[in-house]
Amino acid sequence: MRKCFTYLVCLVVATLIWMPLLHLFFRPSVDAYVPQAGHLPEHTRRMLNRHLADWEGAGQLDDDLARMRVMNPEWDFMGRTFLVLSLANAALVDPDRRGRYLATIDQIITDTLRLESERGQAYFLLSYAGHKAWKHPSKRSVFVDGEIALTMAARRMVEEHEGYRSDMRRRIPAMVEQMRGSPVRCAESYPDECWIFCNSIALAAIKVHAVLDQAPYETFLEEWVATAREKLVDAETGMLNSSFDLDGRVQQGPEGSCIWLTAHCLAVVDPVFARDQYDRAREHLGRSFLGFGYAMEWPTSAPGSGDIDSGLVVLGVSPTSSAMALLAAVSFDDTSYTRGLLASLRFGAFPQREGDQLRFLASNQVGDAMALYGLLNQPLWEAVMQR
Repeated sequence: MRKCFTYLVCLVVATLIWMPLLHLFFRPSVDAYVPQAGHLPEHTRRMLNRHLADWEGAGQLDDDLARMRVMNPEWDFMGRTFLVLSLANAALVDPDRRGRYLATIDQIITDTLRLESERGQAYFLLSYAGHKAWKHPSKRSVFVDGEIALTMAARRMVEEHEGYRSDMRRRIPAMVEQMRGSPVRCAESYPDECWIFCNSIALAAIKVHAVLDQAPYETFLEEWVATAREKLVDAETGMLNSSFDLDGRVQQGPEGSCIWLTAHCLAVVDPVFARDQYDRAREHLGRSFLGFGYAMEWPTSAPGSGDIDSGLVVLGVSPTSSAMALLAAVSFDDTSYTRGLLASLRFGAFPQREGDQLRFLASNQVGDAMALYGLLNQPLWEAVMQR
């Protein structure tokens, strides 16, 4: 009995010593993952190679997409978007492989447009999209239109493409018309259901369109931000609510799975408002424990209810919010939080290296694409702001 007690005490003491040091084995330099001065770090390149192999036919893309679509067809669509945005950023950083990146971008966009044309936008939506009537007569989703427009805009920021230019000139004015028709200047993602996630992506696409084609949308963007400040923020936290109807009645309050991406997109629309939203999210949702970073799904003042986008929420911690937090932390140069989130990614997502590729065993295609874009997002936005 005395020996057992001694062993137990030794185990507790050892744990107290090594637990605070554990993160040192997983907490890398940010430069080892985030591009600096035109250099694409090796870890990030391997993550990118995993997706290139999939789309070039050497991976297991079809199986991955089929499994995801059983859970959520949105993930198929968002995985495409995050990957195209990552590839556009990579093309700006790594010009030697620009041709390969652009070819994959065009392959993804072409396939997405084919599916939209043949099967309709509902192919990328959850089934409840057909449960009630759309309010706007177009019956179109800003979730689909916004992400397609942004992928085309990102590609054109690297190198012009006349077909995408023509599509954007049709698609974006239609989105703006829908958004202007709402008292809160937001369009439907689902029938009478507006998501700030989708509308912020649409705003980023509108901004890039204005930059590329001198489209007169600056006044609309300013009007959107003013409306959002007045009508779309949560009174307690000051963060933007996640979803609401066309008249602005709140359906879901602030969520980590929305606000981090929203702040990132708003950075090219209104940097001051974007920074305000990031700082609020960092205060209310950002956490760190023993050197490992993570993010809550809801603020303590406004707890919500989980949905499929939140992922498995345990004690308020969301893997989706944590992944999106990495995107925002890199976007807003929050080095300390970035390192903590990277430590959690390396520790908890079980990275697996296969030759010159890297994937995460605890993730899937959209999760890996989201992590990749989290690391590889700054060059594109910098290019937009410089223009």
